[in-house]
Amino acid sequence: MIGMTDESLALNEHLTVTPDMNKPERIFPTLLLLLSPFLCSASQAYDRGQFELLQKGVGDWNAMRRVHPEILIDLSKARLENMNLRGANLSNADLTKADLSGAALDDAILKGANFSMAYMKKANMKNADVSNAWLKGANMSGAFMESASFAGSNLASANLRWAKLSGADLSKANLGEAIFFETELETANLRGTLITGAKGFDSSMLKNAKISNNTILPSGKAGDESWATRHDARFYTETVAAPRILTPPVAPPPVSLPKDLSKNTPAGESEAPPVTLPEITEVQTWNIMRKDNPGKKIEMKEEKLGNADLRGVDLRKVTLSKSDFSGANLNNANMDNAALAGANFQKADMVQASLKGANLEGANLDRAYMKNADFSDANLRGAILFGATLTGANLDGANLTKASLFDANLEHASLKGANLTDANLAGTNLSGAIISPTTILPSGKRATPDWAGRHDAKFIDR
Repeated sequence: MIGMTDESLALNEHLTVTPDMNKPERIFPTLLLLLSPFLCSASQAYDRGQFELLQKGVGDWNAMRRVHPEILIDLSKARLENMNLRGANLSNADLTKADLSGAALDDAILKGANFSMAYMKKANMKNADVSNAWLKGANMSGAFMESASFAGSNLASANLRWAKLSGADLSKANLGEAIFFETELETANLRGTLITGAKGFDSSMLKNAKISNNTILPSGKAGDESWATRHDARFYTETVAAPRILTPPVAPPPVSLPKDLSKNTPAGESEAPPVTLPEITEVQTWNIMRKDNPGKKIEMKEEKLGNADLRGVDLRKVTLSKSDFSGANLNNANMDNAALAGANFQKADMVQASLKGANLEGANLDRAYMKNADFSDANLRGAILFGATLTGANLDGANLTKASLFDANLEHASLKGANLTDANLAGTNLSGAIISPTTILPSGKRATPDWAGRHDAKFIDR
C-alpha cells in the first residue's frame, strides 16, 4: 500500500485499547489516522481521518487520544454541528472556524484548543474545561456554558449574546471587545478578567459575580466596590497584578492561493510565489493583499463571518458560496462579481455595498439593510428578501426570478431590466421605484404604466 511502512501495518494489526477492563477489547483504527494525509484533498481544511474517527464516537476518540497524545489534532473548518461530543478530549486541537453550533460538549476537555472564529451558537458546554483556550472572534451566541472553565482563555471579540455563563470561571480571561447582550453571568468568576471595550456588558446579569481590583472594566478602569455594588456583584481585594499576556496558538500552515497554471508565462519570467491569505476580518490587511494581487483567484466556501465588521472589504470575484454573513457589517463593501450562492446575509448591514454581477442565487437576505446598494446585473434567483430594506438600491438588469420579496422595502429602487418572473411581491413597498418597459413582472409580462401606477411606482419609457 502506498505510503505505508511494515512498521505501520504491524502497529495497525496489533495495537489494542482497553479503556474499560470490564468491556471487550476493541481494535483502534490506527490505519485511518496513518492514511489521513493521503485521504485529505487539497481543499479540505481538516484531517479527514480524524474527523471520521470522531464521528464514530467519543469512546474511540478518547481512547486514541490516550494512546497517541502526540498526534496533532486538526479539525479546522470541520462541520461538527449538533454532534454528541460529551466528554470528548479535544485539548490543544485546532478547531479554527469549525462549526460546532448546537453541539453537545458538556464535560468536554477543550483546554488549550484553538476556536478562533469558530461557530458555536447554542452549543451545550456545561462543566467543560475550556481553560487557556483561544476563542478570539468565536460566535457563542446562546451557548449554554454553566460552570464551564474559561480561566486564562482569550475570548476577545467573541459574540456572547444571550450566552449562559452562570457559575463559569472567567478569571484572568480576556473579554476585550467581546459582544454581550443579556448574557447570564450570575456567580461567575471575573477576578482579574480583562473586559476593556466590551459591548453591551452592562445588560448582563451579574448577581453575585466575583469582581476584583484586578478586573479591568469595559471603561478601562479597574473594578471597585462601588461598581460591583451597582451591578449586584461581589467585590474582592487582591494583590495588584498586571493583566496576563495571552499567547496565540501556533498557527496552522498558511492557506495559499491556487498557483497560476497558465502556460502563457513569458519565457524568462518565474512564476509568482503563493500568496498567504490573511483573515477576511482583518479588512485593511486583506484589502492590501487584494490590491497587490488583483488577478488571483480566491475560493473560500462556507466561511463563518457572522457579526463580523467587514466595512469596505474588497471581495470582488471571490468565491464565498454558502458562507455565513448574518449580522455582519458590510457597509461600502465591494463584492462585484462574487460567487455568493446560498450565502446567509440575514440582518446584515450592506448600505451602499456594491454587488454588481454577483451570483446570489438562493441567498438569504432576510431583513438585510441594503439602502443604496448596487445589485445591477446580479443573480438573485430564488433569493430570500423577506422584510429586506432596498430603498434607493440599483437592481437594474438583476435576475429576481422566484425571489421572495415579501414585505421588502424597494422605495425609489431602480428595476429597469430586472426580471421578476414568479417573484413574490406580497406586501412589497414599490413607492417611487423606477419601472421601465424592460422590467419583467411576476406574470412574465413586460411592465406597463398601468401596473406601475397601481403599485405607486414610477414608469419611465426607456
